[in-house]
Amino acid sequence: MRVGFAGLGSMGGGMCRRLAERGFDVVAYDVDTSAAAAAGAHPGVRTAAGVADLAAPVVVTMLPDGAAVRQVADELLPHLATGSLIVDTGSSAPGDTLALGTAAAAYGVSVVDAPVSGSPAAARAGELTLMAAGAPGDVERAERVLGALGKVYRVGPAGAGHALKALNNLLSAVNLAAVAEVMLAGRAFGLEPAAMLEVINASTGRNHASQTKIPDHVLSGTFDSGFALRLMLKDIRIGTSLLDSAGGPAAFGHACQELWEKAHEELPAGADNVEVVRWLENVSGRELRA
Repeated sequence: MRVGFAGLGSMGGGMCRRLAERGFDVVAYDVDTSAAAAAGAHPGVRTAAGVADLAAPVVVTMLPDGAAVRQVADELLPHLATGSLIVDTGSSAPGDTLALGTAAAAYGVSVVDAPVSGSPAAARAGELTLMAAGAPGDVERAERVLGALGKVYRVGPAGAGHALKALNNLLSAVNLAAVAEVMLAGRAFGLEPAAMLEVINASTGRNHASQTKIPDHVLSGTFDSGFALRLMLKDIRIGTSLLDSAGGPAAFGHACQELWEKAHEELPAGADNVEVVRWLENVSGRELRA
């Protein structure tokens, strides 16, 4: 099957190469010519000269937000055959997804939102978590491609995947900030980071931040999870808007957003999301790294 792929950054580059390795005929595009060239150097991936050249039965996007997806889709839709499918694997606002679905339907094209969770390494290895949403028949068609990228979960109607991704990332952001805060308090008491993590990860406080982000990307001093802080903040904002729309309690969500907004203002542009811990270190005057 021919697959068009738009967006070849740290996640998309690995995903398109994974599809090629699984036997798909991949034609890929990115406005960053160096990213496109890197992807095109992989066997089975051909580089498109422009968005129109991505036309295929299934087109996958891995782009920063719904506005970027819509920009690509508006240029691409006139070139897609009736019955084609656009699969948005990035993090977009659910409302943008529904609007794109309406626009695509005018061309006889369907849309599935299937945002991913996982690292660039997981993208290359086909070990992502994918939250697929849309009409059942469309999701089934999308799974033929998405199944090569990881484990696919069907989560509901159009927009549900992007809603769940934002809520998941909001929870992830809460966890990262909370783990950093308690570990900085432990450092002030004289506890060593390795000892704290060993016990936390053997106890009820463990989470992805304590098991992976802090040891692999913070204590190592690399701050290189591969996911930008600005993109995490975008998802946090979507998540808190969903909390507000639901009309329920949102204290943790809004406290988290306030913290990340301040970190975003004060950290360098392009900061990795785990650098929120560096910001917390600066605020506290302590470091987690020994």
